[in-house]
Amino acid sequence: MLRWKEMSKGYTLRHRRTAGFQAFMLPLLFLLAVSTPPAAAATWTVRAQPTKLVNGGPVLFQVKTPGKLDSLSGTWLGHQLTFSYTSASKTWFVLAGVSFETKPGKYTLELSGKRAGNQEPLQFSHAFLVGAAKYPKIEVKLTVEHKFTEPSTEQLKQIEEDKKTKQEYLNRVTPEREWSGSFTAPAEAATSDVFGSQRIFNGVAQREHQGLDYRVPTGTPVAAMNDGTILLARFLYFEGNCVVIDHGQGLLTLYFHLSEIKVKEGDPVKRGNIIGLSGGTGRATGPHLHVAVRWQGTYLDPARLMQLTLPEGSGRPTGNLGTGTGTLCQHFVEFVFDPQVANQPVQVIGVHA
Repeated sequence: MLRWKEMSKGYTLRHRRTAGFQAFMLPLLFLLAVSTPPAAAATWTVRAQPTKLVNGGPVLFQVKTPGKLDSLSGTWLGHQLTFSYTSASKTWFVLAGVSFETKPGKYTLELSGKRAGNQEPLQFSHAFLVGAAKYPKIEVKLTVEHKFTEPSTEQLKQIEEDKKTKQEYLNRVTPEREWSGSFTAPAEAATSDVFGSQRIFNGVAQREHQGLDYRVPTGTPVAAMNDGTILLARFLYFEGNCVVIDHGQGLLTLYFHLSEIKVKEGDPVKRGNIIGLSGGTGRATGPHLHVAVRWQGTYLDPARLMQLTLPEGSGRPTGNLGTGTGTLCQHFVEFVFDPQVANQPVQVIGVHA
């Protein structure tokens, strides 16, 4: 009988302790539940390369999201962005740009992450500062063939046809990224004119130079700057023999004044593949290679593009996951920026018409 009383007393004591512990923990668990932020309010990490954005420059946006995503899209300066995912760094990334005409100021990157099922998408935005790049003004005297300054009726017809061709092809935006890794120079040679330079003919300022010129003799091999598909490979009146490579998502590289074209439209190419030989066809003052970069209808500086360290990998943009989950400590937004690659000096030693 005594033992039963002792056991009963011990059970009552343990029951009271358990009940007290539960009474203490339940409010604490409730407090943690209501104070833990939802995924949309957790950490977003946004990285921009280069850190200093300028007009005419490309930019690589890299994003780590606070939760799992099926896809990530965005808008930047009125352009639609489709991000790709790399499992190595668990990062979403996209290559974009700032037009030459963009004025200095703050511009917003809008992000929208699609989640599985019927969950609400994750939304995020951040304003980036865009500065003014310093582009040179060059006083030059150029002479070109008479047909480029006063074309005949037949030549005007060809110019008009070429204009329609360029409008049709150069504004295409394909859904998947084809480029992989950094862009490389199309030729091993010194440059003779730079992007953004304003040439002054007889005291009259002309439109900014929309590409990068390499001083190479006729017959120099010209290589693809990155992986892609041949979009154009034909003769155009002003551009001469030209090749345009589609790297996906509206990113194109253009190669003008070739003496010979080594590829045909629709061919897949890899970075470093020979696509033609340099020359002086079209409106050119002499043999050289003119290279341009066009992103969703706007021209960007090829030299700045080649300075970016870009991710390798497949171009499929969807079906991947973001990283991380929300915690009590994640009531902040972190912005981390890659070091900017130093600009390489470029000597202006000539010009192209």
